[in-house]
Amino acid sequence: MSKGRILFIEDNPLQAKQTRTALESADYEVILAENGGAGFKLAKTQPVDLVLLDMVLPDFSGEQICQWLKRDETTQSIPVIMLTAKGSVEDKVAGLQIGADDYVPKPFSDLELLARIQVCLRIKMREDELRGVRNQLENQLKDVEQKAITDSGTGLFNRRHFNELLDKEFSRAKRFNEPLSCLMLDLDHFKDVNDTFGHPAGDSVLSEIATLLQQDIRMIEVAARYGGEEFVLLLPKTQPKEAVKPATRLLESIATHHFKGLPADRVLTVSIGVSGLPDPLIATKEDLIRCADFALYKAKRAGRNRIELCDGAELAKSRL
Repeated sequence: MSKGRILFIEDNPLQAKQTRTALESADYEVILAENGGAGFKLAKTQPVDLVLLDMVLPDFSGEQICQWLKRDETTQSIPVIMLTAKGSVEDKVAGLQIGADDYVPKPFSDLELLARIQVCLRIKMREDELRGVRNQLENQLKDVEQKAITDSGTGLFNRRHFNELLDKEFSRAKRFNEPLSCLMLDLDHFKDVNDTFGHPAGDSVLSEIATLLQQDIRMIEVAARYGGEEFVLLLPKTQPKEAVKPATRLLESIATHHFKGLPADRVLTVSIGVSGLPDPLIATKEDLIRCADFALYKAKRAGRNRIELCDGAELAKSRL
């Protein structure tokens, strides 16, 4: 079994043959490139564990190839051992400064070269292990962060995260005097669905409604589960009257959708309340939500399966 695959970039046929024989005798697989350009292409397209790189090449210098290898995302983690007839301390330092992992002056013994290769590969193996652990931890962290902002039943944002986004969008709309609309949706007679078909069927209905919402909204819009069978949408740069059009589209798509687990003739509907900016009497994000909630109450009281709007003046009048 091969100990690893080594890319050997060397233009001297005699040196290439001698070193290749020594490497293969030590159970390494060797890929040979006779110039820097070919070697760089091989490093990018072939799985390589280590690069042996001659400093003097017919097309590019070894320094250039090493720099390219260390700057490219696909090759930067491959250890590079520079081989050169220049053996001064300055030459060694220069080679290490451009990113080489080791520097072996010519002439070298096969035993020394093999020992240095083993060290580089051992370090690479440990770095790969650490990189794998780090990636695993990062993925776990992302998963935890995603779960913290997501409603588990629908896959939409949860109420807590929606409030955080609302705070940012409301502040932005107020600062730049931009329109902002809020839609509150509530499933009509949802208790009957749970009582008649069971809670698993009800959960499936909520999940499908969430899917319909996600399919309909734009990238800059936000959909969240607000609680129970209630959903909320935030539409930046949209006047309340303009929000009636997407609200109508949602109303129709839900009313015509066949929900899994329910009879084909069972029609489900939603009621939608709309509020928004600009509105001189909506001073806070809480005012915006209250107006949308009051509009939703109006839609329910007016017979359900409809859209109603409410502004700050109407909300203030209702409190008198």
